[in-house]
Amino acid sequence: MKRSDFLPVNKTDMLERGWDQVDFAYVTGDAYVDHPSFGTAIISRLLESRGYRVGIISQPDWKNPESIRVFGEPRLGFLVSAGNMDSMVNHYSVSKKHRKTDAYTAGGEMGKRPDYACVVYGNLIRQTYKKTPVILGGIEASLRRLAHYDYWSDRLKRSVLLDSGADIISYGMGERSIIEIADALDAGIPVSQLTYIDGTVVKIKDRDSIYDAEFLPSYEELKTDKKLYAKSFYTQYCNTDAFNGKRLAEPYSGHLYIVQNPPSRPLSTAEMDDVYDLPYTRTYHPDYEAKGGVPAISEIRFSLISSRGCFGGCSFCALTFHQGRIVQVRSHDSLLREAGMITKEKDFKGYIHDVGGPTANFRHPSCTKQMERGVCRDRQCLFPAPCRNLDADHSDYVSLLRKLRDIPGVKKVFIRSGIRFDYLLADRSRDFLRELCQYHVSGQLKVAPEHVAAPVLALMGKPEHRVYEQFTQEFRNMNRKLGKEQYLVPYLMSSHPGSTLKEAVRLAEYCRDLGYMPEQVQDFYPTPSTLSTCMYYTGLDPRTMKKIYVPVSPHEKAMQRALIQYRKPELYDLVREALTKAGRTDLIGYGPKCLIRPRHDRKKHATEKVVRKKKTIRNIHKKK
Repeated sequence: MKRSDFLPVNKTDMLERGWDQVDFAYVTGDAYVDHPSFGTAIISRLLESRGYRVGIISQPDWKNPESIRVFGEPRLGFLVSAGNMDSMVNHYSVSKKHRKTDAYTAGGEMGKRPDYACVVYGNLIRQTYKKTPVILGGIEASLRRLAHYDYWSDRLKRSVLLDSGADIISYGMGERSIIEIADALDAGIPVSQLTYIDGTVVKIKDRDSIYDAEFLPSYEELKTDKKLYAKSFYTQYCNTDAFNGKRLAEPYSGHLYIVQNPPSRPLSTAEMDDVYDLPYTRTYHPDYEAKGGVPAISEIRFSLISSRGCFGGCSFCALTFHQGRIVQVRSHDSLLREAGMITKEKDFKGYIHDVGGPTANFRHPSCTKQMERGVCRDRQCLFPAPCRNLDADHSDYVSLLRKLRDIPGVKKVFIRSGIRFDYLLADRSRDFLRELCQYHVSGQLKVAPEHVAAPVLALMGKPEHRVYEQFTQEFRNMNRKLGKEQYLVPYLMSSHPGSTLKEAVRLAEYCRDLGYMPEQVQDFYPTPSTLSTCMYYTGLDPRTMKKIYVPVSPHEKAMQRALIQYRKPELYDLVREALTKAGRTDLIGYGPKCLIRPRHDRKKHATEKVVRKKKTIRNIHKKK
């Protein structure tokens, strides 16, 4: 791939294109990967298709203002994104320990972006360019657009728009809003007057100029009253739909208001196709070759994004806030064209790794009324049970998968995005289940029941455990009918709000009965702007305002996680302590239902193991 196939990354590249100035300088916390799985690539290529000149400033040195002057002052403004992940999630595990690698950086090197990247980059720009428009975008800015709980500092933070010094946030999937912003700036409209664009968040000082808005409690009030914050957050949660979402205004001191305009309308299939048909190089910039490339490309290089948006409604997921609940899809023709391109790549071995999105088996809106009236504000599509208006139909997805399998050079098409098993069961036809088992699983299928205890599942927004049990039975029966031996690998989550040690023990017992001990357990991670994070911070379910138990101490979280992996010797003390505190010492013993043995027997067993090992070593030496 030639350097000139990419957008400019320095002044030399810019001048070689015959440009004396860029219209937009795009500052990103990721390495520059020109693939439609990266937001930077989509927005920059989309602007390019509209005639705008875009330069990429990837992972600038935030300690050096010169790093932001790569192209000089852009004609219209700076675009700023932390990257494909929130920078804090990228940097820290749930236990707040530094991660060792960064998949979105060349060579997996950690430390190439700052903590709270949107804030740092915004202020870095403002040090040099006082009045140049700064537009924030990407998931970090999108989920921090209003007052939000920040897990890493353990406090309520104000809108990132204020702390970054930026002028406007393009939140959610920003194709519509970024073009409207660009066209307005190009027409000479000052950025301070761009207060009306759907899918944006802006600063307004004159309350009288805020029209048709619902006013939230002030930031100062929210800081002192968690109950008020829970109510405010749920108001935001109920206004994430483009068709019925209201304009929201959050007051701050100094007669300042952060105003969230209604979300942008979802893209039509034709518009989705246009976005994904842009001339991406589909790989990382050649500057990264010396470091072995960008690790994240391996996960998506031979995968297809068929949809965006999710009506699954999991409480711990930020998709409702970012992509919305209305599913938008690409056409079969667009996906087949991209698949054809994939088969021509030199390293392609015949395997398409995934065909999906947030939820693989969602290929159309959940009901027919959504594209006219939007999603329901006061109910979910699948929780606590599938809505009677749910259109559970996999025929379009099955047809797409069959076409992909027929492409010359394709040996197998995998489905690695999560599937919603409750949605699958709601479809009276079992065509998709049969095709899934016959063609799209290779030994193991990963699914996400998350938990087994009813109180926790209810707070998670997940179906009852009996629904998962039904799915496991049907999966087993279908494989038996097809003569295949394939297994389910369940994703499980510990320490979610509502989970006491009692529920954690119940989950451990489930693993025991299943004969399964997961190598990895996802401890609940309170990322910005999810229902579960609001529960974690306030101790309230914002949907009902009822108090709930929240495991917050690191030690209790460690105990809950250890229970799921009770067989690991190094976790014995934590498991024993958890069982004792839960009043379940009946699970310490020798019976078939016990999780661990008594301590003295464990020591005896360890001693005998050492003795046997020493005898073995002596016998080996004797033979020599």
